[in-house]
Amino acid sequence: MAEIAQERAEDHWEVEALYDLCFAPGREALSSYRLRDGVAKVARLCLVARGRAGEVAGAIRTWPVRVGSVPALLLGPVAVHPTRQGEGLGGLLILDVIERARADGHPRMLLVGDAPYYGRFGFSRLEGVTMPPPTNPERVLGIALEDGAWGGVSGEVLRAGD
Repeated sequence: MAEIAQERAEDHWEVEALYDLCFAPGREALSSYRLRDGVAKVARLCLVARGRAGEVAGAIRTWPVRVGSVPALLLGPVAVHPTRQGEGLGGLLILDVIERARADGHPRMLLVGDAPYYGRFGFSRLEGVTMPPPTNPERVLGIALEDGAWGGVSGEVLRAGD
Protein backbone atom coordinates (compact mmCIF):
# COMPACT_ATOMS: atom_id res chain seq x y z
CA MET A 1 0.00 0.00 0.00
CA ALA A 2 1.70 3.22 1.15
CA GLU A 3 3.17 4.79 4.26
CA ILE A 4 1.39 7.91 5.52
CA ALA A 5 3.55 10.54 7.20
CA GLN A 6 3.60 14.24 7.90
CA GLU A 7 4.75 16.30 4.93
CA ARG A 8 8.36 17.46 5.33
CA ALA A 9 9.84 20.70 4.01
CA GLU A 10 11.82 18.73 1.43
CA ASP A 11 8.54 17.25 0.08
CA HIS A 12 7.23 20.67 -0.97
CA TRP A 13 8.14 20.61 -4.66
CA GLU A 14 7.17 16.98 -5.14
CA VAL A 15 3.77 17.70 -3.57
CA GLU A 16 3.35 20.81 -5.74
CA ALA A 17 4.23 18.76 -8.84
CA LEU A 18 1.59 16.19 -7.84
CA TYR A 19 -1.03 18.93 -7.46
CA ASP A 20 -0.04 20.33 -10.88
CA LEU A 21 -0.42 16.87 -12.39
CA CYS A 22 -3.79 16.15 -10.77
CA PHE A 23 -5.53 19.50 -11.13
CA ALA A 24 -6.32 21.74 -14.05
CA PRO A 25 -4.01 24.60 -14.97
CA GLY A 26 -4.91 27.71 -13.02
CA ARG A 27 -5.73 25.77 -9.85
CA GLU A 28 -4.21 28.56 -7.79
CA ALA A 29 -6.85 30.99 -9.09
CA LEU A 30 -9.59 29.11 -7.20
CA SER A 31 -11.24 30.89 -4.28
CA SER A 32 -9.86 28.41 -1.75
CA TYR A 33 -6.32 29.43 -2.73
CA ARG A 34 -7.10 33.06 -1.79
CA LEU A 35 -7.80 31.77 1.72
CA ARG A 36 -4.41 30.04 1.83
CA ASP A 37 -2.30 32.84 0.39
CA GLY A 38 0.19 34.09 2.96
CA VAL A 39 -1.14 31.78 5.68
CA ALA A 40 0.97 28.98 7.15
CA LYS A 41 -0.38 25.44 6.72
CA VAL A 42 -1.29 23.41 9.78
CA ALA A 43 1.89 21.32 9.51
CA ARG A 44 0.69 18.35 11.57
CA LEU A 45 -2.34 18.06 9.27
CA CYS A 46 -0.39 18.08 6.01
CA LEU A 47 0.32 14.49 5.05
CA VAL A 48 1.88 12.50 2.25
CA ALA A 49 1.38 8.89 1.23
CA ARG A 50 4.70 7.40 0.11
CA GLY A 51 5.14 4.49 -2.21
CA ARG A 52 7.71 1.75 -1.73
CA ALA A 53 10.44 3.79 -3.41
CA GLY A 54 9.72 6.77 -1.13
CA GLU A 55 7.93 8.73 -3.84
CA VAL A 56 4.94 10.92 -2.99
CA ALA A 57 1.93 8.93 -4.19
CA GLY A 58 -0.64 11.17 -2.51
CA ALA A 59 -0.86 14.37 -0.51
CA ILE A 60 -3.30 16.39 1.56
CA ARG A 61 -2.95 19.78 3.20
CA THR A 62 -4.94 21.66 5.83
CA TRP A 63 -5.15 25.39 6.49
CA PRO A 64 -6.55 27.54 9.29
CA VAL A 65 -9.51 29.75 8.35
CA ARG A 66 -12.33 31.57 10.10
CA VAL A 67 -16.06 31.45 9.52
CA GLY A 68 -16.94 34.92 10.65
CA SER A 69 -15.02 35.08 13.93
CA VAL A 70 -15.04 31.31 14.56
CA PRO A 71 -11.88 29.26 13.82
CA ALA A 72 -12.10 26.28 11.47
CA LEU A 73 -9.84 24.13 9.33
CA LEU A 74 -9.94 24.16 5.52
CA LEU A 75 -9.13 20.71 4.17
CA GLY A 76 -7.48 20.38 0.81
CA PRO A 77 -6.26 20.00 -1.67
CA VAL A 78 -6.06 16.22 -1.66
CA ALA A 79 -4.46 14.46 -4.61
CA VAL A 80 -3.37 10.97 -5.54
CA HIS A 81 -0.98 10.23 -8.41
CA PRO A 82 -2.94 8.91 -11.42
CA THR A 83 -1.04 5.62 -11.34
CA ARG A 84 -2.17 5.06 -7.73
CA GLN A 85 -5.80 6.17 -7.96
CA GLY A 86 -8.38 3.58 -6.98
CA GLU A 87 -6.23 2.15 -4.19
CA GLY A 88 -7.95 4.11 -1.42
CA LEU A 89 -5.01 6.42 -0.69
CA GLY A 90 -7.15 9.57 -0.82
CA GLY A 91 -9.58 8.11 1.70
CA LEU A 92 -6.76 7.06 4.01
CA LEU A 93 -5.27 10.55 3.90
CA ILE A 94 -8.66 12.17 4.65
CA LEU A 95 -9.41 9.82 7.53
CA ASP A 96 -5.94 10.30 9.01
CA VAL A 97 -6.26 14.11 8.89
CA ILE A 98 -9.73 13.98 10.50
CA GLU A 99 -8.42 11.72 13.28
CA ARG A 100 -5.36 13.93 13.92
CA ALA A 101 -7.45 17.13 13.88
CA ARG A 102 -9.94 15.66 16.34
CA ALA A 103 -7.11 14.46 18.62
CA ASP A 104 -5.55 17.93 18.50
CA GLY A 105 -8.81 19.52 19.68
CA HIS A 106 -9.86 21.25 16.45
CA PRO A 107 -13.67 21.56 16.60
CA ARG A 108 -14.65 21.90 12.93
CA MET A 109 -13.39 21.36 9.40
CA LEU A 110 -14.69 22.40 5.98
CA LEU A 111 -13.83 21.88 2.35
CA VAL A 112 -15.09 22.52 -1.15
CA GLY A 113 -15.93 19.24 -2.86
CA ASP A 114 -18.40 16.66 -4.05
CA ALA A 115 -20.92 15.65 -1.38
CA PRO A 116 -21.26 12.04 -2.61
CA TYR A 117 -17.51 11.48 -2.21
CA TYR A 118 -16.86 13.41 1.02
CA GLY A 119 -20.15 12.38 2.63
CA ARG A 120 -18.71 8.94 3.35
CA PHE A 121 -16.18 10.60 5.66
CA GLY A 122 -18.89 12.52 7.55
CA PHE A 123 -18.91 15.79 5.59
CA SER A 124 -22.24 17.41 4.72
CA ARG A 125 -23.46 20.66 3.19
CA LEU A 126 -22.96 23.70 5.39
CA GLU A 127 -25.95 26.04 5.40
CA GLY A 128 -25.11 29.70 5.90
CA VAL A 129 -21.36 29.26 5.34
CA THR A 130 -20.13 31.04 2.21
CA MET A 131 -16.82 30.69 0.46
CA PRO A 132 -15.45 33.54 -1.66
CA PRO A 133 -17.01 33.59 -5.14
CA PRO A 134 -17.34 31.89 -7.53
CA THR A 135 -17.67 28.83 -5.26
CA ASN A 136 -20.86 26.81 -5.73
CA PRO A 137 -22.61 26.84 -2.29
CA GLU A 138 -23.70 23.20 -2.81
CA ARG A 139 -20.02 22.19 -2.65
CA VAL A 140 -19.25 23.86 0.71
CA LEU A 141 -19.12 20.90 3.10
CA GLY A 142 -18.20 20.55 6.74
CA ILE A 143 -17.67 18.03 9.51
CA ALA A 144 -18.02 18.61 13.24
CA LEU A 145 -14.99 17.19 15.01
CA GLU A 146 -16.73 17.90 18.33
CA ASP A 147 -20.45 17.44 18.94
CA GLY A 148 -22.40 20.50 17.80
CA ALA A 149 -19.31 22.35 16.57
CA TRP A 150 -21.13 23.80 13.54
CA GLY A 151 -24.25 24.73 15.53
CA GLY A 152 -24.96 28.44 15.10
CA VAL A 153 -21.84 28.99 12.98
CA SER A 154 -22.47 30.94 9.80
CA GLY A 155 -20.90 33.63 7.71
CA GLU A 156 -18.16 34.15 5.19
CA VAL A 157 -15.06 31.98 5.21
CA LEU A 158 -12.06 34.26 5.76
CA ARG A 159 -8.29 33.91 5.86
CA ALA A 160 -7.06 33.08 9.35
CA GLY A 161 -4.88 36.20 9.42
CA ASP A 162 -7.61 38.67 8.44
